[in-house]
Amino acid sequence: MPETRTPRRRRGPAALAAVLAVTLVSTACSGAGGGSSSDGTAITVLMVGNPQMEDLAKVTADNFTKDTGIEVRFTILPENELRDRVTQDVATQGGQYDVATIGAYEAPIWAQNDWLHELSSYADADTAYDKGDLLEPMVASLSGTDGKLYAAPFYGESSFLMYNKELFAAEGLTMPERPTWQQVAEFAERLDDDAAGVSGICLRGLPGWGELFAPLTTVVNTFGGTWFEQDWTPKVNAPEFTEATKFYVDLLREHGQPGAPQSGFTECLNTFGQGKAAMWYDATSAAGTLEDPNASTVAGKVGYAYAPVDKTESSGWLWAWALAMPKTTKNADAAWKFISWATGKEYEKLVGSSLGWSRVPAGKRQSTYEIAEYRQSAEAFADITLKSIQEADPVSPGVQPRPALGVQFVGIPEFADLGTKVSQEVSAAIAGQTTVEEALADGQRLAEEAASNHR
Repeated sequence: MPETRTPRRRRGPAALAAVLAVTLVSTACSGAGGGSSSDGTAITVLMVGNPQMEDLAKVTADNFTKDTGIEVRFTILPENELRDRVTQDVATQGGQYDVATIGAYEAPIWAQNDWLHELSSYADADTAYDKGDLLEPMVASLSGTDGKLYAAPFYGESSFLMYNKELFAAEGLTMPERPTWQQVAEFAERLDDDAAGVSGICLRGLPGWGELFAPLTTVVNTFGGTWFEQDWTPKVNAPEFTEATKFYVDLLREHGQPGAPQSGFTECLNTFGQGKAAMWYDATSAAGTLEDPNASTVAGKVGYAYAPVDKTESSGWLWAWALAMPKTTKNADAAWKFISWATGKEYEKLVGSSLGWSRVPAGKRQSTYEIAEYRQSAEAFADITLKSIQEADPVSPGVQPRPALGVQFVGIPEFADLGTKVSQEVSAAIAGQTTVEEALADGQRLAEEAASNHR
């Protein structure tokens, strides 16, 4: 096996463009809180800096604002920064934002804390919105215990394995529709090519419960591990959790991308999109960008397979990036107008016709998969994305009963801190600064503290 690479950070044109887009949009923001503009009401919107959200910022002024007179002031941040900012503002009821991007992890917890406006009454009264068209897994993941919707899905996703068909063909390799992780490791070893600057695989190594541990927890699940047993017994240093983590860390150290400990979703999107990795296991939502020839050098060359498995039949995660309305907003009606526009049927048609059908924020509405132009553009990945979402099981994602909902996370307030701290230790193991055993021993102690609140 090749020598472990020295971690280094690598950014290419796509990543730099994303950073620039965030900077420009954020600079355009003019302070916090709602206010008045010459056109009418102004609302403030906090979003994660993923391509689909950046597209939303691009088309809002010429469409939503033009039609409604409502000015939208965006703040767009990288994922980890977004999580810190939105949690700080909403939890303290700071009132800085009228609309905020949250995910399937936060929505039910924050609804229970009474931090969010429920959206069901707005959606039910808005006949054009067609709430019934939303995919049921997305609705369920964004609802509270009262059955009401507390965030509207902007796009939904599961996870799958993306691979460069040209590199596979050159080596005479065939990717199964449902590969095992052992097969993936063997492919990575065959396709790793230092001389050509191509890694066998790209995986997240950036610390963060929603970064590194999004893919890694699905590996833990399918290897037979779990964060907690049903009675809240922590299992972070158990043999199955350790085996899965060692597999992931070794795969990255031996055949992963340079700078792996600093690589999150955006960095891997950039690396794989430049043809610098043979495979990438990550979010199904990445496919739209990869198939856009203006953003990717591998457009038309990517194959898609279901999330790799070991002991389970499937292992894809379930996630929605969604738009929520904090209880502190003073512009609730204007905020709903923006949310309903951005998550509605017509928005997807707008993106498709103006920016390209592969860039539609899919995975949330059944009607999306009935649009002929979208199906043609997304032919390579639309069906596998939809089926992966439908197969994801947040109730029972592994081999044993779980005490809380979640595939790639544990649906308790303590998990954000727990997952992030353990991810920092595992990222250090990827960098060669500690061992997996030491990282998970520390994680077990932290998990014991979290579990004490639920016994």
